[in-house]
Order: sequence, then structure tokens, then C-alpha cells
Amino acid sequence: MSIKEFITTIPYNKVSIKELFTFEKTSGNMFAAFVTVALLAAFGIGVITYLVHGHHAYGVTREHPWGLLIAMYIFFVVSSTGLCIVGSLGDVFGFKDFEPIAKRAILGSIVTILSGFAVIAFEIGHPVRMMIYNVLSPGLTSAIWWMGTLYGIYLVFMIVEFVFLLKHDMKSAKLFGLLGLLAGLAAHSNLGSVFGFLNARPIVNGPFYPIYFILTAFITGGYLLFLMYGWRYKMNFPEEIKKTLTSMAKILGLLIAILMFIEIWKMLTGIYGGMPYRADVVEHILNDPNFVFGEVLCGMVIPFIIILKSKGRNVKGMVWGSLIGMIGIYFMRYDLVHDAQVAPLQKMMTRVYQEVPTWVHYSPSAAEIAIGFGGIGICLFLYYIAGKFFNLDYESEHTETSEAKA
Repeated sequence: MSIKEFITTIPYNKVSIKELFTFEKTSGNMFAAFVTVALLAAFGIGVITYLVHGHHAYGVTREHPWGLLIAMYIFFVVSSTGLCIVGSLGDVFGFKDFEPIAKRAILGSIVTILSGFAVIAFEIGHPVRMMIYNVLSPGLTSAIWWMGTLYGIYLVFMIVEFVFLLKHDMKSAKLFGLLGLLAGLAAHSNLGSVFGFLNARPIVNGPFYPIYFILTAFITGGYLLFLMYGWRYKMNFPEEIKKTLTSMAKILGLLIAILMFIEIWKMLTGIYGGMPYRADVVEHILNDPNFVFGEVLCGMVIPFIIILKSKGRNVKGMVWGSLIGMIGIYFMRYDLVHDAQVAPLQKMMTRVYQEVPTWVHYSPSAAEIAIGFGGIGICLFLYYIAGKFFNLDYESEHTETSEAKA
């Protein structure tokens, strides 16, 4: 089969322009539409501001060169990898409970990474030139080069897997799902190594972050699964989906417990010995409300309590817990980027040039906020459009198959 024939046989819904933007006018849907349009408008305004003023539109400095857009890029690609892992549980590893959510999870992985690419494109000075020289002069010793290259390969595999899922070709979907999962895990661990390789930043240097990124990606994918299906069924879950989400909640409980265990020992080993540029940064982090209330309380403790109290059976409670958890995931990404740069670097000639060391301060500019959070609008819009064109419901798929046989 040629590529053209392969593309033309993809099943999709014929939707007119009017139907494309027609939806049930409930208060929840109207609110979601308003938020999506507002975020898309913010993204456009932020991009125009960047194109007019360049990097001067951002709040980054030489002392703090990575800002909100890097954090939001990580937020999106963590979400994408997490949904890929969750989606692979059914079609790649054959867990029956997770087969109903494969298409939505894989679609989610595609739209989130596209949103991440849209955000990071306006952080990179010349994204088109980057793509050209990424091929012409590859930096094989660069973790960032491997990350970008592997994410490109990962995106292709995810799209092909999604097409095979639409075609109900589960054998091919399993193959490309496995390839996509391996590429995604490799890319995501490379993203973690971008921080782990920073010898000048002891707070992030080491093997912890590649592992941390994979663990938090799985947790993020679980949170997003609850949010997607909570919205899809307006909290009235079919038994098949409820069973899937209950299984996901139990897995999340274990993963969050492991994450809390790792975080505790990360902080203890950071403080122990009073190592300069590590212990003082850890103490600074522990006194930061973003860490205490954002990462710990929202990202881990509240969802974990909901799971623990109901033994994973409170699916509706976990939808709200996942919404709170995603707020915590955002703070994890933002704090990761900021905390890596919060301690000033030591200059070589200290007696001549070194000023009194102070914490490096950073505040995102309006353009960074508009582009960064505007990426969420892109994600919501792409997911909505895909939902119009493609059949994503597992139960509908089986209904159609039964009708065809009849």
C-alpha cells in the first residue's frame, strides 16, 4: 500500500465548518470555549510581542537564561510522555482494563507535544534554522540534540499508532506503540539529563532527574486521564471506564508514594554535609511556598489522600484530585527550572569581580505568560477538533463493529 492509499483509508467523520464549531451549550462547555479562545488570543498577542521585541520581551537575564517557556515546554512534553505510557498499557502491554482509553490517551500525547513544540518555538531564536542544522551538523554529545531528535521520531510513531488504532489494526498499533514508547522514554530521560549534566548546578547534577522525569510523566499521564474522561462523561462514567480509572488510581497511589519517598531522600541528601550551592539551595526550596503548597500539597499529598481514603474507588473525587494534581505538576516544572538557576554562579576572580552573592530573582513577563499558558489553549483546541473528526470512544467502536456484522 502506498502512502497516499494509506492516508486516504484513514476513517474520519465528515464535518462541515458549521458542525465543527457546534457544541452543546451547557455552562461547562461555554466556559471551556471561552477559556480556549482567550488562551489562543493570549498566545497570538504574546507571539506578536515577541516578534516585535525579540527576547527583550521576556523576563530572562544572563543570570537566569531559562524562563517560563522552558518550564511550560517541559510541562507539555511530560504530559505527552505520560499519556503515551498510560495509552501503551492497553494496546502495547495488553492490560484489558486499559484498552478502552488507548485512542484518547495517544491523541492526548500527540496534541500535548505539538503544544509544547509551539511554545518552545518562540524560545529558540531561529527554530527553522535549528531544524536544518539539527540534520546537517548533529551534536551527538549533546543531550538537547538527542532530546529534540528523539521527540521528533516519537511524534511520528505516535501519529502512526493513532492511525492504526483508528483503523482497528491492533497488531500494527502495538508495534508502533512500542516504538513510540521506547522513543518517548529515551527522549524524556534525555530531557532529564539536560539538568542532570549541569555540573555547575549541584542542586540538579546527577542521575536523579532522568528517573524523576519518567516517574512524574507517568503520574501526569494518570492525572490527565481522569480529567479527559471526567469531562467526556460529565462524571457519569460507564462501568467499563470506571473500572479503568479505578485501576489507574491504584497505580497512581503507588507511583505518588514512590515519588514522595524519592523527594524526601533527595532533600535529606541535599542538606546533609552542608555542601555549598546544594544545601543552601535545598533550604531555600523548603521555605518556598511554591514547593510546599504547589509541589507537595497539590502535586502529591491531596491526590494521594483521596486515593488512600477510598482505595482508588472514588473516581469522581480523583477527577478533582487530578485537577489539583496538575496544578502541582505545573509548579514542579516551574520550580525545577527556577531552582536550578536560583543560586548565582561563582566568578573565577572572586576578589576582583565577585559581588555579594544573592539569590537570583526572576519574574515571567506578560509575553512569556501569554505564550506559555496560551499553549494550553492550543492543546484544548487541537483536542476538540480531533474529537470532531475522529471516533475516540471505545464503546462506539464496538457498537459499529456489531452493526456491521449484523
